[in-house]
Amino acid sequence: MKKKHLGIWVMALVLICTVCAITALIRSGEPDTLFEQWNEDVPALNALVEYVEAVTKEGSEDYIPEADRVAVFDMDGTLMGELFPTYLEVVLLTRRILADPSWKPDQEMLEFGRMTRDHALDKSFPSDYDYEFSYHQAKAFAGMTLEQYADFVRNALALEADGFEGMSYADAFYRPMVEVVKYLSDHGFKCCVVSGSDRFIIRTFAEGPMNITFDQIIGSDTALAAKDQGDADGIEYVFTGNDTVVRTDRLLVKDLKMNKVLQIAQEIGRQPVLSFGNSSGDVSMNNYALLNNRYRSAAFMLLADDDVRDYGHPEKGTELRKKWEGMGYHVISMRDDWKTIYGRDVKKTGEFRWLKDYADEKIPAANADAETDNEGVQEGKAGAEPGSEGVQEGNTAAKMKTEGVQEGKAGAETKTEGAQEGKAGAEPGSEGVQEGKVEVKTETGNEDQIQNAA
Repeated sequence: MKKKHLGIWVMALVLICTVCAITALIRSGEPDTLFEQWNEDVPALNALVEYVEAVTKEGSEDYIPEADRVAVFDMDGTLMGELFPTYLEVVLLTRRILADPSWKPDQEMLEFGRMTRDHALDKSFPSDYDYEFSYHQAKAFAGMTLEQYADFVRNALALEADGFEGMSYADAFYRPMVEVVKYLSDHGFKCCVVSGSDRFIIRTFAEGPMNITFDQIIGSDTALAAKDQGDADGIEYVFTGNDTVVRTDRLLVKDLKMNKVLQIAQEIGRQPVLSFGNSSGDVSMNNYALLNNRYRSAAFMLLADDDVRDYGHPEKGTELRKKWEGMGYHVISMRDDWKTIYGRDVKKTGEFRWLKDYADEKIPAANADAETDNEGVQEGKAGAEPGSEGVQEGNTAAKMKTEGVQEGKAGAETKTEGAQEGKAGAEPGSEGVQEGKVEVKTETGNEDQIQNAA
């Protein structure tokens, strides 16, 4: 009899353990354990979870087939930091111009690098800075192979992020947003990055924890060419065994504002049902997801309002929250909604080494010598990276700089009302590019961007 009772108790104990294990397994997939980096009861997060549950449940009136579950994310200020002290791609270009001993910029490039250095801390860039940046960015890396460019980016990403301790640029992901990407991916969403930064910078950066593949990355594009292609048209030229793909100095598209919508339509081919941004530059993308959609959709905006763990501007938060919510967006507060931003071991230093790192006395001799270069130096040599294996020194791979480009550049530098006309003609390789893609301003310092507020 005792043995029988003992057997019953053993069976009961096994049953209880089994139930507990199943319960724990189920709970491990619940939102409160998935979103460990978020505070409890966050309205925007609750709205996202409710949305995902509704559109992924078969039989629901809001059900969305997996093929149409497209979520788009801005990068700078949405998935990663942008306040060290400026955007990652600006950091990379400044490093190329003012701190790369392997490359020799011309006088114009050197002046642009110094101007960027001097205005980055207070975000007081000229109104046409985005146009000027795109022009110099394309020129500065022309002639590099894709792998050489990726190596340059990786080397910079390995450095400690300016303004922080315990974090490299490569680690500068917003940890709560990484959880959002994983959550959506696990529920059948195709998560795509749609950024104004160079596409190949994003590809290299996204090799980290987000696990977003190359074909899900859209960014600004510079034309590519075969190493030995020269001025030959791509229809006429035949790739050879001695060739490799290199960057040119011709901007194809600056992926900002309305251009984000056009690039999504062209490259993804489906209207997104979720959109995440952080500034006025993402309004068109958010509206594209939110308006006239055959499926239930939602849009989110991040507020850079944390000045304790990051360099945000909380004084702009209330005004922007009211504006974004009035447009139908869910608002995420970095200060109020996140337990951490970059990780608990990362500390804000409260100061930047930016001006010291790029001080005139630290500019490599090769860069300083550029100031005395004769005006007749071939610009192709300024664009190509000396010492790049297999890349001809004079080759700028389908360089499209014409007299019209020079006139546009001159017009842009005057910063007068007439600069707009010059800018239209100034985009390198503007032939065949839609006029709408020539306008690349992002209203630097725009009141809609907390992170750029004075």
